[in-house]
Amino acid sequence: MDELRILLQENLNTEFISAVLSNPRKKDGTEKIKVRPLLKKGELLFQVESFRGKQAFHENLPAAGACRALLGYMENMRQMQMETTESRYTVLVSKKGKVTIKRKAQTGTVKAVSLEHDRKKSYILEEGKPVPFLVDLGVMTKEGKVVHARYDKFRQINRFLEFIEDILPELDRDRELTILDFGCGKSYLTFAVYYYLHELKGYRLRIIGLDLKKEVIAHCNELAGKYGYEHLKFLEGDIADYTGEERVDMVVTLHACDTATDYALAKAVGWDAKVILSVPCCQHELNGQIENQILAPVLKYGLIRERMAALVTDALRAEYLEREGSQVQVLEFIDMEHTPKNILIRAVKGGRRGENQDAIRACEEFLHVSPTLGRLLDHKGE
Repeated sequence: MDELRILLQENLNTEFISAVLSNPRKKDGTEKIKVRPLLKKGELLFQVESFRGKQAFHENLPAAGACRALLGYMENMRQMQMETTESRYTVLVSKKGKVTIKRKAQTGTVKAVSLEHDRKKSYILEEGKPVPFLVDLGVMTKEGKVVHARYDKFRQINRFLEFIEDILPELDRDRELTILDFGCGKSYLTFAVYYYLHELKGYRLRIIGLDLKKEVIAHCNELAGKYGYEHLKFLEGDIADYTGEERVDMVVTLHACDTATDYALAKAVGWDAKVILSVPCCQHELNGQIENQILAPVLKYGLIRERMAALVTDALRAEYLEREGSQVQVLEFIDMEHTPKNILIRAVKGGRRGENQDAIRACEEFLHVSPTLGRLLDHKGE
């Protein structure tokens, strides 16, 4: 970590803008750390904000203390993105602890850093700055003010973009990327992904949204044309039957109902997609399968059975993806009070297959279940 220590010592100063530490090795504690500079009583400090479950914890530290804290956090984190007025850095840490630092010079005008101690929450899509698709979708006014009744949707969109922000180092900047959104619906998030990656971050990409509703697809294509989003198109079709691409870099599946999520995940594995972002919905399949004599006193209650079946479904989906060679996290999308569909599965291709096959089979036998995704992947390539 000596190279990283030097990097931090050289940049924790007035030129520092921000840092985000993410992708923990162990899923038993801090999930993400954000760092920003602030002035307090004339002293330059660095606010280290750590996220654990639904809670956020803050420390305001001088440069030396912030350096020690970040080095400690990086013992369990796989990556860090850091930005200064001069450069943008990506720091990657391998399983063996090898540190790789990539630097890119800043281009264009760099936004001034706010050093206020108490400030309004910063979103990726900023309040007060009109975003065309958010205006047309009724989330923003023409002046960029977030419509009060749609503020939850605004937060949801920004939260989703934060999940993408974390995995930017995994996306290849040297070629055009292909992203598929299965079950795109009204496409709030599809437009947001295009706007964020292409318009704000400058990635070359194609995004394809797929849905069964003909009128929704027609409307989304109309909006894409209106905004001049030449590389965003929407198609009418079924997830299970889609064969339009040979190579896909990212697969997004949000609220695809029941086993439609499994077909989307299986497609993503078949394409060897680098990134998968999935918010499952309506997990009915295992509710009709799950049986266990020991758990019978628990499973006899319909509501409990339904929730347990849904959680088991998503946990096994995560295990299957890990078995296929991805690093997988099960994350909270947004608070339960806004929607019950609050689990997001994020998988990033890592190369090595997981060694969890026996554990998966034992769990399936214990609960007497046979999930669709497991069957699809077992017969992959046939």
